[in-house]
Amino acid sequence: MKRASSAIRVGCLGLTCALLWSAVANAQTAAPPEAPATLNAVDFNFVGQANLGAPFQIDSGRLAETKGTSAAIRSYAKLMVTSHIPVADALNVILKRKNITPSNTLLHGAYDAMISTLEADRHAAFDRDYVNGQVEYQKGNAALFEQEIQNGTDPELKEFARQTLPKIVDHLQRAEKLAAAAGGRLASK
Repeated sequence: MKRASSAIRVGCLGLTCALLWSAVANAQTAAPPEAPATLNAVDFNFVGQANLGAPFQIDSGRLAETKGTSAAIRSYAKLMVTSHIPVADALNVILKRKNITPSNTLLHGAYDAMISTLEADRHAAFDRDYVNGQVEYQKGNAALFEQEIQNGTDPELKEFARQTLPKIVDHLQRAEKLAAAAGGRLASK
């Protein structure tokens, strides 16, 4: 029974990640009514997602720094914390200068759910959920930043995305290596 509930939890976490990033791939072409007049729909979506993503990475990384069962996972988590603090700060400088307040999207609840799952996880379940979640998260995050670079219209946001994307690609590669190194122990099935 314990194995079944763990599989359900992993499935839910994976589904949450997939749903989060399907919104990125299907961004609307018209700006939502609450979007600042200076942002198109892609820029508005990017700001909302990126503004939530960096704090999520910091919060989940802090959990993994203490709960991860291997030095490799704890080291990766420390990298997530230390590299996302300046990313969040840089984005906040741009948003403040432009007087833009990102909307509180439904994704905030999904991030909270993922953090709650990680808080409840223990040992191998934590490692599996954190590492598999990181692989999925980084894939979606790379797509978000690529979309901003290709389709955004705000020059500052596009440059921020250009400067940040190589870090995201590096984080994805590191997360994939962690998952591969763990072999079947971290597999979600």
